[in-house]
Amino acid sequence: MPDNYATVLGASQTLLRIVRLLNLGLGLALAVGLPVSFFIEPVLRDFFSNQAARVDPGWLVPFLRLCVVLALGMVAAYHVLLSRLLAMVETVQDGNPFVPGNAARLKAIAWCMLAMQLLYLSFGVMAAAMGAAGSNIGWDLSLIGSLTGWAAVLLLFVLARVFEEGTRIRSDLEGIV
Repeated sequence: MPDNYATVLGASQTLLRIVRLLNLGLGLALAVGLPVSFFIEPVLRDFFSNQAARVDPGWLVPFLRLCVVLALGMVAAYHVLLSRLLAMVETVQDGNPFVPGNAARLKAIAWCMLAMQLLYLSFGVMAAAMGAAGSNIGWDLSLIGSLTGWAAVLLLFVLARVFEEGTRIRSDLEGIV
């Protein structure tokens, strides 16, 4: 493998590890913040009561908790995605990317992307409901970004199937030779 590819793969591994750690840190903060929110609920209600928002804090605090729960799902899906991608980069760096494990990893990444798209859609629906109730909570459900994400999900499932077939053909060829 040429040196420039090795450098890029090494940098990719480092970046993936850093992003995975940051993601875990976010997950930890959310996991700690959720139960803490029950203990400081009176403070949250007072804070939101003094804001310009037109939504009853009795609705807003549970909404925010639900957002945290959905965000924890997003963190979990993103962690699995990053871990599988890191493992794939390692097989590429070893010079053997066409292994059955990478097909399974691509399929797991596709499922993670699907979960993330559904969670993103859930955030949008919740924000729209809160907006209809008078909140100034905004959420950008841009059609192009949404379609791009759904296309990526389909692409990943197709690529996973291509990897499965490619590794099967490679195994058959190695058996012939």
